[in-house]
Amino acid sequence: MRKTLYLKFILAYLIFGLLGFIAISTIGSRLVQSYLIRRTSEQIYKEANAISFDNMVRYHTASYNLGNIHETLSSLAVYQSAEIWLINQKGEVLLSTANEEPYDPPLALEGFDPITWGSSYYRTGNFFGHFHESMLSVIAPITSDITIKGYIAIHYPMNSIYQEREHILAVIHTVFFLLFALSLLLLLLFTFSVYRPLRKITIGAEEYSAGHLDYQIPVYSQDEMGYLAKTLNYMSGELNNSGEYQRKFIANISHDFRSPLTSIKGYLEAIEDGTISPDNQEKYIQIVLNETDRLEKLTESLLTLNNLDVKSRLMHLRAFDINKVIKNTAATFEGICRNKKISIELILSGTQLYAYADMEQIQQVLYNLLDNAIKFSPNESTITIETTEKNDRILVSVKDRGTGISKENLPKIWNRFFKEDSSRGKDRKGTGLGLSIVKEIINAHNQNIDVISTEGVGTEFIFSLDRMKD
Repeated sequence: MRKTLYLKFILAYLIFGLLGFIAISTIGSRLVQSYLIRRTSEQIYKEANAISFDNMVRYHTASYNLGNIHETLSSLAVYQSAEIWLINQKGEVLLSTANEEPYDPPLALEGFDPITWGSSYYRTGNFFGHFHESMLSVIAPITSDITIKGYIAIHYPMNSIYQEREHILAVIHTVFFLLFALSLLLLLLFTFSVYRPLRKITIGAEEYSAGHLDYQIPVYSQDEMGYLAKTLNYMSGELNNSGEYQRKFIANISHDFRSPLTSIKGYLEAIEDGTISPDNQEKYIQIVLNETDRLEKLTESLLTLNNLDVKSRLMHLRAFDINKVIKNTAATFEGICRNKKISIELILSGTQLYAYADMEQIQQVLYNLLDNAIKFSPNESTITIETTEKNDRILVSVKDRGTGISKENLPKIWNRFFKEDSSRGKDRKGTGLGLSIVKEIINAHNQNIDVISTEGVGTEFIFSLDRMKD
């Protein structure tokens, strides 16, 4: 993440503040002014309407009353901070509180026509050119016997409204700036809880892309950023382990291919150049065939593992008799068991026991486990295969009385190409992939496999399968 992203965020923050200030100064100012005009016009209209209903005003036509009316309205005008006019039916001003005396003769207003006001009871402006400044003017008719006798006009200076507007806007601006200043805390919170951790995560991603998979992102917060960093650290560790595993995998497979190829090449060259006499050639040809079988078995095991590694590989799940599969698998080892005088004891639950799994894959599991048991069992020993039922599961056990596995090597037996040192001499044809294949198949079925082993006593493998429900 480049620094420009953070600068863009700050710039957007400042632009937001500027736009907020402009909005308050323009739109806000207009809204406040409109509100003040409506509120003030309502107040003075109520006052004008009250004056128009005063009996002394309604019967102002007698000139001797104008002096008393002027005195009363002048006092009210001072209280309202406004100018009050009394206008006759002809549109002539009889008195104004701005003058000390009533007009004599009345002051004519050019263009005065209340009908043009329509339903509005107030206007802003110079009131037919009479004032030199903008005024808020309100008129209320004076009626008597359903006849309009004149009008009460109250003029309120707009400057007073402008001043009140500015006072309100000053308060709004003050509150806005305080909130804007407080919102800086959000910017600081964003910096420390989002930007800085994200920056560290970006640095970590750059390290990973450069191949430094052992790099640990130093973000330890208990939020989403901390969880992301923890996940990436875990991912990098797994990738690092995977890379190490691949290096070991290539080294192991190179070794396991190179050894038989070297033997095959050496013996064939010796036969070709006559180093090995024709009388001994049959012996060494048999050795070459054995090494070829080893290469073939290794290739088949690798292909099996490759198929199991494909996550999208579909399993052919169906019900089958696990007891029958065990019997058929054991029968395939009859020849080698006869040669080593090894007996296979079957302790099977019931005549038939139906499991729900991929039969071919489970047969491969049984084959690999039984092959291992025979391979590391001494002559004239017994191998026991047992099935038991437990709730909705079937447990299958393959137990030998062979050499056993050391305690330190027990966790490693599932690793590909792993061979215990004590088995190297006994298992020249082994690939070290059999138990890896078993583990992959059992995991693909979402089942478990365990091993119990004691050196010099024997080894027992136990795996579970789903039992077919009735």
